[in-house]
Amino acid sequence: MELLLFLVEHRGELVTREQIVERIWGKGVFLDTDNSINAAISKIRQLLRDDPEQPQFIQTVTGRGYRFIAPVTEVHGDDLAAAPITPPLATSVPASQPARAIPRRWLIPVVSAVIFATAIGGWFLWTRSRVRPQPATARLMIAVLPFENLTGDATQDYFSDGMTEEMITQLGRLDPDRLGVIARTSVMHYKHSQESLDQIGRSLGVQYVLEGSLRRDGERVRIAAQLIQVKDQTHLWAREYDRQINGLLALQSEIAGGISDEIQIALGNRKPVAPTQSQLSPPESEAYDLYLKGLYCWNKRDADGLREATSYFQQATLKDPNYARAYAGLANSYSLVGGYTGAPPGEFMSRARAAAQRALELDDSLPEAHTALALVVQNYDFDWQTSEEEFKRAIAINANYATAHQWYAEHLMWQGRFDEALRESERARQLDPLSLIIASDNGVILLYSRQYDRAIEQFRGVLDLDPHFSRAQMITHAYLEKGMYDEVLKILETVSSPTAPWYWKELATVYGRAGRNTEAQHALGKLLALRRERSVDPMEFATAYVCMGNKSRALSFLEQAYAQHSSGLASLKVDPLFDPLRNERRFRDLLRRVGLSQ
Repeated sequence: MELLLFLVEHRGELVTREQIVERIWGKGVFLDTDNSINAAISKIRQLLRDDPEQPQFIQTVTGRGYRFIAPVTEVHGDDLAAAPITPPLATSVPASQPARAIPRRWLIPVVSAVIFATAIGGWFLWTRSRVRPQPATARLMIAVLPFENLTGDATQDYFSDGMTEEMITQLGRLDPDRLGVIARTSVMHYKHSQESLDQIGRSLGVQYVLEGSLRRDGERVRIAAQLIQVKDQTHLWAREYDRQINGLLALQSEIAGGISDEIQIALGNRKPVAPTQSQLSPPESEAYDLYLKGLYCWNKRDADGLREATSYFQQATLKDPNYARAYAGLANSYSLVGGYTGAPPGEFMSRARAAAQRALELDDSLPEAHTALALVVQNYDFDWQTSEEEFKRAIAINANYATAHQWYAEHLMWQGRFDEALRESERARQLDPLSLIIASDNGVILLYSRQYDRAIEQFRGVLDLDPHFSRAQMITHAYLEKGMYDEVLKILETVSSPTAPWYWKELATVYGRAGRNTEAQHALGKLLALRRERSVDPMEFATAYVCMGNKSRALSFLEQAYAQHSSGLASLKVDPLFDPLRNERRFRDLLRRVGLSQ
């Protein structure tokens, strides 16, 4: 009863497990609340005859909590007696049951189920002191849906997608403390989508949606935009613009200002929209167009896309040597390309550092440049203090920048600051609720904090959506720590790639931990053979050797990784795979040099 009422009170909103524990049991409770919550949800679904796979009442948001999604009708005071109540269920209330006092605000679609739940027993812990729900936050959420490309030319998608991302950036800076903006990754799920605004609003947890479309004809662009309030689909504001391309940046600020005017009643006194350069020179306009193409390719997040993005961003800096955002894009491309191509970190990190520093010289207010620099000094220099300062600076500039929260959560995780890391990860997930990489990174934090069951649940949620999502394949590490070796091997069979060092390292790891030495030696031999053909991160060998029980060889490869500035060393303090080495003097010395111990 308590849980159902709590969900209904916050209908349409995500209610986290942490909020449930605080409401039902109170703070500081140490008991198996996860199982209690699961049992309660199961009982409610049984009474409502709600299918968890295709819910009509309670939606599970994997690894996060629950959301009540059924339509709600409020009946006030004297109106209740006259209101016809038609239960949506076959369940009926026995005629002999006495009438119960009904709260001022009640839910017609489930009222019969609630009464029935009360009638069959007080299985919930009514005797516990109740913690009243905290006042609803004043922070509103808005989603900028993908601008529709009406040119009929698919090659112009980069321009419409770029407009979407630019509007997200503009709105993100309006009033970050009170207006949250959903990140690009999540809104792009609705490109060409036929889902209703009501469905989108519930999935993203937003009160407002900005829709837009554009047509481009040479150097002119026509843009239509409208702001919609999700709860009643009221069109609060709509405009059409017909401008030259060189005035596009000023137009974006104009649209952001119009939206801010419309929602200032909810926000209170709004912050003014920062003025933007009214017109671009021809070289600046060309550079901006190249920047949008680079952004489009960068968001593909694969090796080829990052190479294309790097090329476009470089061309943009040549067209306009003072274009700070192009340098920031270049820095972020170089920061990520090594992880996607397997290239040695030294090859690209120096370029990432130079591009980030140049961007900040030109414009210190770019959060993308601060996060890029933070990643470089963390993964290459192991300078944790400077890295944290840069992440915090990026978040202070734009608290709606989901990537800054995501990477900062990872930064905190590497240092073993798991509670802080999970809070930061939750902020990233609120801003980008459909992002698979953010959801996977949340699972990694749970893994490294030794919460293996929760990590498995989180990774499974991602793999249900994309069975081949690489980051979520770290579910094998959680299985490994639980001794579920057959589960690891089953997953490796589905993602086998004999040419990938990762594959053979994983096999050597699981066979080593399982005591199957012959198979482990075979996998290690394959890994060593690949090393003669290509560059392989020494961390792959260190992991394999430690799981095979060869501490000396593992430590030797860790030293090689340190010499190469391998970013994998960031995991040394928290990765349970390295637990067998923690009493080794050489390992403790390496931790100190990497900056992860005193």
